[in-house]
Amino acid sequence: MSSEPADLLKARLPAQVLERLASLRLADGRVTLVLDASGLDAAARTALEAEAQSALAQAPDITEVRVAMTAEKATPAARPRIIAVASGKGGVGKSTVSTNLAVALARAGHKVGMVDADIYGPSQARLLGTEGLKPTAREKTLIPVQSPYGVPVLSIAHLVDAGQAIAWRGAMAGNALGQMLDGDWSGVDVLIVDLPPGTGDIQLTMLQRYKPDGAVIVSTPQDLALIDATRAIGLFDKGGVPVIGMVENMAGYACPHCGEVSDPFGHGGAEETAKSGSHAFLGRIPLDISIRRDSDAGTPPAAGDGPQAQAFAQIAAHVSAWLAAR
Repeated sequence: MSSEPADLLKARLPAQVLERLASLRLADGRVTLVLDASGLDAAARTALEAEAQSALAQAPDITEVRVAMTAEKATPAARPRIIAVASGKGGVGKSTVSTNLAVALARAGHKVGMVDADIYGPSQARLLGTEGLKPTAREKTLIPVQSPYGVPVLSIAHLVDAGQAIAWRGAMAGNALGQMLDGDWSGVDVLIVDLPPGTGDIQLTMLQRYKPDGAVIVSTPQDLALIDATRAIGLFDKGGVPVIGMVENMAGYACPHCGEVSDPFGHGGAEETAKSGSHAFLGRIPLDISIRRDSDAGTPPAAGDGPQAQAFAQIAAHVSAWLAAR
């Protein structure tokens, strides 16, 4: 059959149908159109089909008009790159470092989100000034709470009453972690995950279901903390997660009265441990009362312009360079 009848039928189609026409076939009085319906909702698809049917139904010798709709599959949103912030031991300031790393990365131009994976001892709601706020949900997907510092955050503290003891077994804690990590992180490029101390269920869930792209290890300079930090590094090594580097926290205390610097937790231990394991040393954070005071008030030091902000900015610069190199 000549292609002319098909060409004449195309000439009958309105512009809005013609621009979405993928193919048109004519056989034995039956016309079959395939239209690209990408980006159209149900009402728009129905209207498009009706326009095509109406335009061709009155054509000579046409007994039937069939319309098929196709659409490209939506490209899934790219998963944010996950950076786990970990320590082998509690009390080394891991959560404070997580918060300020996230804020410093955001100030450097990254689109950063925060997940508080410390289910039993959540602190990111306080540290990011979002206490009392509750996330909303869209089709069972949590939408993060927006902090004042440009870092959306999800913490179990946003989901339970203040002061409520969280007495959950490992499976329940893992499910809670999954809900937060599967939240609506659209627009976020880097997701900082503040892990609990140790190498337990939450860490294993992360490695098995949400493998981080890299890990930052936080430790004080003292030997006991470094022993546990080495265990944390070993866990990530076994899980095939690159260790971005180590941060030495609470390193050096300057007396506010005389200015003399002392080292109540030692000095340089994390740097030496990093070197011995062929890992990068990302930087040193001093033991400073202003960091404690600002953190308790929900105003991360990294959001300011003082020397503490500069210390966190230097660490963030190392992490940013690591991300760019990959």
